[in-house]
Amino acid sequence: MKYQVIYTSSTGNTEKMAKAIFAAIPGLDKDIVRFDQETVRSEADVYFIGFGIHKGTCSMQLLDFLSELHNKKIVLFGTCGLGSGEEYYKCLEDDVKAWIADDSECVGCFMCQGRMPISVRNKYTEMMGQGNDEKIEKMIRNFDKAMTHPDDSDVRNASAFVEQIIRKLE
Repeated sequence: MKYQVIYTSSTGNTEKMAKAIFAAIPGLDKDIVRFDQETVRSEADVYFIGFGIHKGTCSMQLLDFLSELHNKKIVLFGTCGLGSGEEYYKCLEDDVKAWIADDSECVGCFMCQGRMPISVRNKYTEMMGQGNDEKIEKMIRNFDKAMTHPDDSDVRNASAFVEQIIRKLE
């Protein structure tokens, strides 16, 4: 089976996870490439497609690419700074999976938290004192927690996820 890891990454979070996923795929019939809709045209059997979440979803270009992949097995992975709960990740995954062509199959999804630019924390801090401080404090705590992610545990979890996917496909 031929594998391709395709990813977008604006902060380096998803790139780190893409490299970990690529390393966990056994064998030599695999490739990794940063997403560019014009140049990604490999004929893999299984696509591991990675993205960062911005404003609740991934880029429209990547969603379009997903909808153009036909008769493929697709594995999604992503990073998200805003949330770290399984329920939230499931919503994000479902939103992205909705773009997968009907004749392709989503084999699995993996999400983990990722760090955000300090400008996001500064924005939250500026919002303090304007009402809704409890919610803003929660967002600042989440930001601070995200600063260490993706971490070694996230990388190990991604590797274990790939092992599960490979067993599922065999």
